[in-house]
Amino acid sequence: MTLSADRVSWHRGGALVVDGVSLHPRPGSTVGLLGPNGSGKSSLLRLLQGVARPDDGRVRLDEEDLTGLRRRDIARAVAAVSQHADTDVDLTVRDVVRLGRTPHRSVWGGDTAADAEAVESALAQVLLTEKAEHGWHTLSGGERQRAQIARALAQQPRELLLDEPTNHLDIRHQLELLALVSALPVTTVVALHDLNLAATFCDEVVVLRRGAVVAAGTPIEVLTTALIADVYEVDARAEVDPVTGRLAITYVWERPPSS
Repeated sequence: MTLSADRVSWHRGGALVVDGVSLHPRPGSTVGLLGPNGSGKSSLLRLLQGVARPDDGRVRLDEEDLTGLRRRDIARAVAAVSQHADTDVDLTVRDVVRLGRTPHRSVWGGDTAADAEAVESALAQVLLTEKAEHGWHTLSGGERQRAQIARALAQQPRELLLDEPTNHLDIRHQLELLALVSALPVTTVVALHDLNLAATFCDEVVVLRRGAVVAAGTPIEVLTTALIADVYEVDARAEVDPVTGRLAITYVWERPPSS
């Protein structure tokens, strides 16, 4: 089994931000959470991570309710990467990645051979081995995101939760990052704004609006011209590229007449 949600609802600040959402990712798949700003993507990720408790419904890990599990046990299986991660402390890239081993450390602390192996493996997976001793603040935005993913991988999780990981990255780094994530041997749930990126890298997508699920399925099934017009209120053409076999979305926008 994997991390799942069954009809979860959550009020935050008096507002209903997640409304009866169910999510059952296939093990090893990449699931995209889509929807306009304020649709509930980040709130749903908080519930899946166990840092917030639903008012109704259940989030389960291997059929066990997250509310009955210790934070350490959840962190050994579920890793999360937020939109913005920074520190004022002068850390090296290796230091940042090593933080991912915290859930596996004993009360006596200290690195073990298993910790070192996990850190080195995580650095290699995100292609940052050569920059392991570089300072965090010397990294580019794309490198920082990769370092944060390496920290999450050092936890050796089965589930990876990503909240808008491509924000503030240029196109090349967006593609590199999502290619890396989609190839990882973990179940991934990723909140995204870019529909073409979701169509390219996600096995399934879930579209949210005002906290509720509007549609779910493969990108080709879900991201239709009609749905994009309804949910995002823009005109678009959603067509399957005959060469790649992937969905390609072209937005139709008329420039307003000049005054």
